[in-house]
Amino acid sequence: MSADRRPSGPFRIGDRVQLTGPKGRLHTITLREGGELHTHHGVLRHEAIVGQPDGSVVVNSGEHEYLALRPLLRDFVMSMPRGAAIVYPKDAAQILASADIFPGATVVEAGVGSGALSLWLLRAIGSEGRLISFERREEFSQVAEANVETFLGEDPENWDVVVGDLGERLPEVASAGTVDRVVLDMLAPWECIDVVAEALTPGGVVLCYIATATQLSRVAEYIRGTGLFTDPEATETMVRGWHVEGLAVRPDHRMVAHTGFLITARRLAPGAVPPDVRKRALKKPSYADADVEAWTPGAVGDRQITDKNLRKRVRDAQRAADGARQAAGDRPDETVD
Repeated sequence: MSADRRPSGPFRIGDRVQLTGPKGRLHTITLREGGELHTHHGVLRHEAIVGQPDGSVVVNSGEHEYLALRPLLRDFVMSMPRGAAIVYPKDAAQILASADIFPGATVVEAGVGSGALSLWLLRAIGSEGRLISFERREEFSQVAEANVETFLGEDPENWDVVVGDLGERLPEVASAGTVDRVVLDMLAPWECIDVVAEALTPGGVVLCYIATATQLSRVAEYIRGTGLFTDPEATETMVRGWHVEGLAVRPDHRMVAHTGFLITARRLAPGAVPPDVRKRALKKPSYADADVEAWTPGAVGDRQITDKNLRKRVRDAQRAADGARQAAGDRPDETVD
């Protein structure tokens, strides 16, 4: 009934391949007719990879060996074309857990960026769920859509990308109380909390992914001030790798430390007041109007990408998606009972 989308089987034209060469150097390529990988170690023809099973070792013209593997999702998002900064795998994993993303959920995401988090969310909600992603810039949405199609080999039917402002467009695409989870990856998420509260079902989760401590403080105080959510919880995730070889067991010299904060809260039922809030009235916010300037997009480092660079990234992402469509067309259909 549908083509086999499992990332397995012999390599085909259009497949993404991660090559590990001499000294552990990585190359991620898209297999093409007549394609070649040129390095100072020699030339590796794409045709030497096509037809080989996943996990094969291939040899280039200089007799150097390369391990060929299909990229895992974490590998793909780290090497795919980017329009905007991505959500790193360590944070994406925590987002799925902290927001309790489940199969069949209706999830709203803003902004879509380069589509990294969208891929994780689509995998978690499954074919029965629905993902609505908001992005203000058309070019970013194009990069994201191409990246998602490249990895999945198709344009997911349960994914809607809305170009526009979440605060203005969310009521148009999601009725009140119908959204299970909301994930906000933006500079000023407090601007959208009220409309998010309207869309969320009672007990639903809002999660904000933010970069700085000043943003963290502002969004926490705003969520508390609405009286519509449980008290927010904030976390930070750091990952430290370990070198393990025989008795040489030690932490790696480098680690992935701060990338962002996660803050979560749950939607209360209409009119509900938690016992702890009843005992202590909501405190006056610990910031004044003068402090708000420190939380503006410019003050927290809103970095802009040039239009020329962004157009190039759109072209790169769409070329990869074209290859994925070609590979998907080469796969035989399988009948599913």
